[in-house]
Amino acid sequence: MTSDNLLTVASDWQEQARECLLKENYTSAALLYEQAIEAEPNVKSYYWQLGLMLLLQGEEAEAQTTWWLGMAEGDPEEIEQWTQELVQVLEAEAERQRLQRKDYAVAWAVRQHLREINPANLHNLLHLMALSILLDTYTGEEPHSLGVIELLKSNKPLSSNHELLMQLWKSVLDYAPLHPSTLELTEACLPHVQEPQIFIDTLIHFVYIISYIDRQFPLAVKFTELGLRLDPKHPELLRTLSSFYQDIGESAKGIEMARFGYSVMEKLADKVYACHLIIRGMMTAGGYGDEAYSTFQTLKSLLAELIEQQPTDLDSSTTVRLFSSIFFYPYFQDKPQENIQIRRQIAEICQSNVPNYAKEQMEKCRQRRSSAVKTDVPKKPLKIGYMSYCLRRHSVGWLARWVFEHHDRDRFEIYAYLLGSDSKLRHDPLEEWYIDKASKTRKLGLHGPEAAELICDDEIDILVELDSLTLNTSCEIAMLKPAPIQVSWLGWDAPGIPNIDYFIADPYVLPESAEDYYVEKIWRLPQCYIAVDGFELDVPRERRDRLNIPNDAVAYVSFQRGYKYNSHTVRLQMQIIQAVPNSYFLLKGLGDEESLKSFFTEIAESEGVNADRLRFLPIVATETIHRANLGIADVVLDTYPYNGATTTMETLWMGIPMVTRVGEQFSARNSYTMMMNAGVTEGIAWTDEEYVEWGIRLGKEPVLRQQISWKLRQSRQTAPLWNGKQFTREMEKAYEEMWHRYLENNR
Repeated sequence: MTSDNLLTVASDWQEQARECLLKENYTSAALLYEQAIEAEPNVKSYYWQLGLMLLLQGEEAEAQTTWWLGMAEGDPEEIEQWTQELVQVLEAEAERQRLQRKDYAVAWAVRQHLREINPANLHNLLHLMALSILLDTYTGEEPHSLGVIELLKSNKPLSSNHELLMQLWKSVLDYAPLHPSTLELTEACLPHVQEPQIFIDTLIHFVYIISYIDRQFPLAVKFTELGLRLDPKHPELLRTLSSFYQDIGESAKGIEMARFGYSVMEKLADKVYACHLIIRGMMTAGGYGDEAYSTFQTLKSLLAELIEQQPTDLDSSTTVRLFSSIFFYPYFQDKPQENIQIRRQIAEICQSNVPNYAKEQMEKCRQRRSSAVKTDVPKKPLKIGYMSYCLRRHSVGWLARWVFEHHDRDRFEIYAYLLGSDSKLRHDPLEEWYIDKASKTRKLGLHGPEAAELICDDEIDILVELDSLTLNTSCEIAMLKPAPIQVSWLGWDAPGIPNIDYFIADPYVLPESAEDYYVEKIWRLPQCYIAVDGFELDVPRERRDRLNIPNDAVAYVSFQRGYKYNSHTVRLQMQIIQAVPNSYFLLKGLGDEESLKSFFTEIAESEGVNADRLRFLPIVATETIHRANLGIADVVLDTYPYNGATTTMETLWMGIPMVTRVGEQFSARNSYTMMMNAGVTEGIAWTDEEYVEWGIRLGKEPVLRQQISWKLRQSRQTAPLWNGKQFTREMEKAYEEMWHRYLENNR
């Protein structure tokens, strides 16, 4: 059939043209519209459709010429009307291509022509941005290059574009979270938000990802500040921003925000956490001393009131936050019975509220446990799951790796559950090392019930959590009990959760009386609860001459977090410095530099120590440099009531004498067990007086320091602390005995 008689044969040529379009027979459709124009040249819609058919064939110049011909010889009002008609045609086709054909490239091309016709059509521009994301061509420049941000800032009403804008905004957050324009787009959206709570909920979810997963805390601060413009008293935004300020070192802002949050919180559980955030800010900064202790007393009163109330209507976020609220107890007081009692009481409240939001997951985990024992034949290999937020460049990550290195793969199948690691943007070499060593790895977010389900699906026999109260998600997972046996090890102290069966310890790190008040059963390994094969070192960056310290001076060192410094112990340390002539105290700590300087200087001068004898060192880039820099020390002075842990092991590995004050709680006995398992007792003090005496003696007796250093270097070949393989065998023996007991008790 020729083009000349297409119109005369078709009973309904427009329907036929439509069918040609749907069948992608654009050439035939174009011929029909050409015939229509020849027959009725004044019907403008034929030009719009013919141009579209040419465009769909890739003949863009011809399409534009056709539309121009259709517009010719019209007055301004007619041209405006015709333009609107053309826009409707192109808009309809762009949506057809996007929704029905899923051909995003063609939809994008059609909308580009719409943009040429009307550059300020926000509806079209938003769709162009959305299509570029679907096409994976979005660069982040589009909000400016398309003029979207400028149009949004003009404050013109969006009318029907509100939902489209919100959908696009969510897509941009996911696709280009770190591009500067994403923050600008978010700010430009604020005047157009019609449902603030939905917007804020999305924003909070986003900032949690870019902070705790992608580790972009400064950027998370900026986004959270935008959210507060919509609701200056939003509880979750206030909590979040306070934490973020503290995490980026702006402690004063973090404390101020936490105090404001405390003043506007109405529910008791929220006030508890707000009070915790005030303390966290002070402890992160370091140097708040008495003020932090006074706030701690307020927290204790609030927790006592909460325990009396026994709330049963808490949601997920409120429930898991309660675990964090008791984090600082061992930093303030060496009273393990009181500390563990409050942990147990809070854990019981949390456990009673889990069914409010995770009943389905609890039931699934219960069914898995009930079916775990199927035979009397010992299971081989046992599935051991290690769960942590810290299996990366973190103290826990550096210490736990030897277990992964030495595990017997014939007897044990090793699973790694990496919490908060499902980042598309962050790369951590140590995390990748763990992934390579594990039999199976799951990169998880920070949603406890979802993680518990996945662990349950893997049919793990023994789940070992390494975070304790340092991450409330780990606590939440443990409450759901996705494995028949659950063990707490390494990260902090036992969290006091009834669903955790065992806490790994040793003969030294807990006193014998601990059996009486721990919720978990204490499983004591025969020598040490942690061991490593050693530590990597870099080239040291600190030298005495650069610090203006004489070569014959005695250099005392304390490299700890601001959390661990308190006025009582610092006073003891200054008494040591004052008593040892030609001695200096070198300090490095994660905290507010000026606050720490003021804190130490004030105490030093009150003890008769000139501030010129203090040196404040900057944080270094890597752990290997930090360890190398320890070589500048003659003596390391430990903190109390919260000792060093990784820092203690690094000190001993470097062969440096140290002084530690032993207490009753786990955190006050870390250095004690490590020194015992490294084969040295010199420097172990059981009272404040002994702490000062050992500090002075080690400063004044260089021969004794040399003897200790030699003993520590020799111990690298023989001591339990430096035998990761033997330690792993002891852990494996414990796992097999735990499983045997479980079988016996559940026959």
